[in-house]
Amino acid sequence: MTSLPFVKMHGLGNDFVMLRHEDLALEQQTDAALSDLAKQVCDRHWGVGADGLIVALPASEQSEAVRRFAYWNSDGSVSAMCGNGIRCFALYLKDLGLVTGNSVTVETAIGLRTLVFTNVDLITVDMGAPILEAQAIPADWQALGLSSQNDSVIQHAVTIEGQTVPITLVNMGNPHCVIFQDDLGSPLDPTIVGPLLEVHSLFPQKTNVEFVTQLGDNHWDVVVWERGCGFTQACGTGACAVAVAVIHTHKSSGQQRITLPGGDLLIDYNGQTVAMTGPAVVAFTGAVALAV
Repeated sequence: MTSLPFVKMHGLGNDFVMLRHEDLALEQQTDAALSDLAKQVCDRHWGVGADGLIVALPASEQSEAVRRFAYWNSDGSVSAMCGNGIRCFALYLKDLGLVTGNSVTVETAIGLRTLVFTNVDLITVDMGAPILEAQAIPADWQALGLSSQNDSVIQHAVTIEGQTVPITLVNMGNPHCVIFQDDLGSPLDPTIVGPLLEVHSLFPQKTNVEFVTQLGDNHWDVVVWERGCGFTQACGTGACAVAVAVIHTHKSSGQQRITLPGGDLLIDYNGQTVAMTGPAVVAFTGAVALAV
């Protein structure tokens, strides 16, 4: 057996095992090994337990970033972005002594992201521009009946479980399918529809699914079925996708308050880029025993 030090963190209950690449043996740093490691440490019975694994890797040469953010879902699959995870990553780097001042720039698979420590409890991250073109989501634009791969999918009718459902697709570094429950004759059951849509043939790389109910002006209740790990307490990119969908369906404007099972995120979308504000928390530290 070998022992690997870790920090357990969460953003609104969306939880992660945090590791430094310096603590990994060379043979543990391959893509296949990290995928297997994610499955092992994220297992809630046999490992630490988490929705995902985050590893602080060296930034690319000439990059202004402090470190590179790398994320694996609990099933071992890779995701380019995780909204709650990247806030935790910023706090992790700060606790490691790698952050000077009140902001930090990190490298991700979809570019540089700057995070600002807005006060003791909250971190704001520039999530970049949403992707709305069907082919780039990615979604099967021909099966959707679109005229072009560059068409957006805004309140586009599809049939799910025999019911016509308007869906809005947004990519925030990973694909999201947003469903406004208030637009339906009868609400969908997330426990049934979430798993079905995740692996639907419309989505060649699978999708996250958001079930949205309006609570008030600029205030939305959201349940998320996450690609690769199922229901989670919160999903940062999902909250961003919902806010983008809200604006593009003309349901509201301005800052949106997204209430998830684990708590609230504040999302600002100016029509170009998205900013997300929320907490990051250290739950505990330890060392996990791994089979060699």
